[in-house]
Amino acid sequence: MHPILRRGSKGPDVKRLQQLLNEKLRPSPNLKPDGDFGPATEKAVRAFQTQARLGVDGVVGTQTWSALEGAAPAPPSGGTTIIKAEPAWMKVARGEIGQKEIAGAQHNPRIIQYHATTTLKATTDETAWCASFVNWVLKQAGVPGTNSAAAASWLNWGVESQARVGAIVVIYNAAAANSSLSTSGNHVGFLIEETPAHYSILGGNQSDQVKISNFSKSKWRLKGYRWPRT
Repeated sequence: MHPILRRGSKGPDVKRLQQLLNEKLRPSPNLKPDGDFGPATEKAVRAFQTQARLGVDGVVGTQTWSALEGAAPAPPSGGTTIIKAEPAWMKVARGEIGQKEIAGAQHNPRIIQYHATTTLKATTDETAWCASFVNWVLKQAGVPGTNSAAAASWLNWGVESQARVGAIVVIYNAAAANSSLSTSGNHVGFLIEETPAHYSILGGNQSDQVKISNFSKSKWRLKGYRWPRT
């Protein structure tokens, strides 16, 4: 079992990591296998996580080790290898991109369907619906949700996860409370990518629609990543 590695880590596990990155990532980063996890190694880790369609955070945990040790070498530049497919619910979520609220007295029937998967069963598309969207998407994929319209309900669902594509992510911004996005300041959606500056999230009720948005870490605090219990 490998340890979790990040910038500043040192030792033989880092050397093994550097050798694997040189072998599996294309173009090869040509890292010096010196056992020192510095900026160049972190950059290569992020590039590999992108190539493998993992959550991109520059930290080498279980998922990244598994992809590195289980993946065939990447093809020469110009080819594409998808090492790890997105979870099934992400296809459902991506298919909803563009669904949006209807201004005025009318309400988008699809958003009402999202609400119907929660105990709140709101009947307007102005009611904050990020958690309803996540519940609906998972239901379509055959995964039980929280049945709650509260974004924070997802912190007690499934199991804790590292950053990875498709993880349910809950973030918090006190300044967003009682806004069109959130009544509590909490927001939930599906992680696309984590970078040093932001969380990229595919979610509902983002600018009143389903879309991929970047949430700045200077304003939004991570409360947790969650994954279905297996």
